[in-house]
Amino acid sequence: MAAPSPTTATTHHRALLPSPRTRAAAAPSAVRLPLRAQPHAQRARLAAPVAAAAPAASTASTESPAAGAVAGKPTVLVAEKLGAAGLALLQEFANVDCSYGLSPEDLRAKISLCDALIVRSGTKVGRDVFEASGGRLRVVGRAGVGIDNVDLAAATEHGCLVVNAPTANTVAAAEHGIALLTAMARNIAQADASLKAGQWQRNKYVGVSLVGKTLAILGFGKVGSEVARRAKGLGMHVIAHDPYASADRARAIGVELVSMEEAMTTADFISLHMPLTPATNKMLNDEAFAKMKKGVRIINVARGGVIDEEALVRALDSGIVAQAALDVFTKEPPAPDNKLVLHENVTVTPHLGASTVEAQEGVAIEIAEAVIGALKGELAASAVNAPMVPAEVLSELAPFVVLAEKLGRLAVQLVAGSGGIKSVKVTYASARAPDDLDTRLLRAMITKGLIEPISSVFVNLVNADFTAKQRGVRITEERILLDGSPETPIDYIQVHIANVESKFPSAISETGEITVEGRVKDGVPHLTKVGAFQVDVSLEGSLILCRQVDQPGMIGSVGSVLGEENVNVSFMSVGRIAPRKHAVMAIGVDEEPSKGTLTKIGEIPAIEEFVFLKL
Repeated sequence: MAAPSPTTATTHHRALLPSPRTRAAAAPSAVRLPLRAQPHAQRARLAAPVAAAAPAASTASTESPAAGAVAGKPTVLVAEKLGAAGLALLQEFANVDCSYGLSPEDLRAKISLCDALIVRSGTKVGRDVFEASGGRLRVVGRAGVGIDNVDLAAATEHGCLVVNAPTANTVAAAEHGIALLTAMARNIAQADASLKAGQWQRNKYVGVSLVGKTLAILGFGKVGSEVARRAKGLGMHVIAHDPYASADRARAIGVELVSMEEAMTTADFISLHMPLTPATNKMLNDEAFAKMKKGVRIINVARGGVIDEEALVRALDSGIVAQAALDVFTKEPPAPDNKLVLHENVTVTPHLGASTVEAQEGVAIEIAEAVIGALKGELAASAVNAPMVPAEVLSELAPFVVLAEKLGRLAVQLVAGSGGIKSVKVTYASARAPDDLDTRLLRAMITKGLIEPISSVFVNLVNADFTAKQRGVRITEERILLDGSPETPIDYIQVHIANVESKFPSAISETGEITVEGRVKDGVPHLTKVGAFQVDVSLEGSLILCRQVDQPGMIGSVGSVLGEENVNVSFMSVGRIAPRKHAVMAIGVDEEPSKGTLTKIGEIPAIEEFVFLKL
């Protein structure tokens, strides 16, 4: 490879655009991705993500407009109750059809006459709805945070933007968390039921004081921060764990950021405020409860699935957990005979976190503004998907898009400590001139890999930079201009995370940053560098990284352990500093090894450190 020319650096605010050969107009394609590249004519500003996503309303349906509809205005179908303030905003801009309680058949019949649809959690917006719209539906607004009832893949395929309202209920959720905390500590619900049953049991319902107790907040985002402010006012000592939390913001509130281990082992109360992701699913399980201080109390106003409910029942019965206060459950509504709901030491509410008059009005306004903005063609910060990527751009960048997300996902898993990620640099090595390659798509996918595994936000081209900025993560881009043919858009991509510790110290490069590098080989993303060590392993399945003394038999030793546990090795690569010195072994595996298997690998005498990474 030719030596690189001097580096050209750009910040994440600059929008580089595709080369002329990839900007040619193309016929509509069935190949879509939840990210959108912008055409050349819109160089001066980011384009409206939905303006060209669907046929104009006037051509989408030949049926007559509803009575009273104003010609030329878009039509918004509100399928579930929405606050008056939100409806007023919508009515100023659009024809609004409030039809609550529609059957699935009625919804499909109406949707072909609508440009936007607003729902809460009770209306399922599946593929059949998008197909019935005939291409007219341009925006689905979810009045709330969760979008489990909207088929995002189908929305994307049909060029429909999906937006939600993630911020309006923050204070309401925090207040409900504090309400459950205090009600649990003083046995309010149990004492109330007892007194109403004609009993007077003062000695039975002696509570515990909050002053001087330690509250651990797991998930220090908007709601977690507001809970912390209120808990400080109650005289509690507040600690928090969140890999993306800003240390400065925590200090300003008077909160100490700690490791997950410290939060689990020292807290008197634990309040959960993280999203439900594969990484957080049943995060509070038997193993986690075993680490906690005996008599700990748990509050959950986040998502039910983050707690293993059967494990919590066992912890309550054994006394490890003294009490729990829950607003959310794995299955809602829970079964009438649910042991956790019926447990005498558990206080429960039916998912009331956002149920205040003020929060409902705020959600209505937030979703109305998001839907109106999307119909106007403005970029929505609360977008959870984005329409079609032109096929010619996708076909060229598709393997690099996969590589970018996996590098971000790999890099974030190498971070250790409680300080959080603040600075990420992405380096692209390419023979193309800066104006001949659009890197927004790649930067968005790196951001997606960095943030999505432990966040409820769906990251895409529309909201990637906003999402990173909101979490205090500064992402910059650097271009290394190579000599050679510009036919291949990128030679390699590097992701550098500065000012953090690493679970795998060998991932720290000479510059003191966690550094990973990847290339696309025969259409497949490969990891080619970790820290200062050159490796070559396909980024498929999952990955084990081992640092070892470079000596004969190491590959066989590790391979034997995996083979004995029926873990299939897909790729293996070894990079070393010099013969008989130190080396890093990268092993691709098809299955996730058990903890016992990983322990056996760590017990091999020549292995100095290792880490398992999910890709």
